[in-house]
Amino acid sequence: MASNLVYVLNGPNLNLLGTREPEIYGSETLDDIAAMLDDRARELGLEVDVRQSNHEGHLVDWLHEARADGAKAVLLNAGAYTHTSIALLDAIRAIGVPVIEVHLSDPSSREAFRHVSYVGMAAVDEVKGLGAHGYVVALEKAAAL
Repeated sequence: MASNLVYVLNGPNLNLLGTREPEIYGSETLDDIAAMLDDRARELGLEVDVRQSNHEGHLVDWLHEARADGAKAVLLNAGAYTHTSIALLDAIRAIGVPVIEVHLSDPSSREAFRHVSYVGMAAVDEVKGLGAHGYVVALEKAAAL
């Protein structure tokens, strides 16, 4: 049986949330999102481990770690790697832990190159276009798994 641990992995440039194109990504910082998730996780009886890296290999390693830790689920906002990373696709397929894809904006309403999601090819669900609140929605979906 899976634990109550949910990894929340964030990819490149998400460390700049709050100041990076707030008209697209909102004004909440990654720390703000982590605080919202901590509060909701407590209510749901879950524990969250929120991480961010600008390096693809770290995200792959953390997906492997989620498997080793017996995580219940992974919420993954892979940033631009969503649209380019076959390594993330392979890692998601390899770990046997449900991954929910998260996007602050709605990639399908943006540039054409953002319409392809390698993460989505292996994720069990997707939450997009809800801003920072989308992470909470994704956590609630993870709780129901």
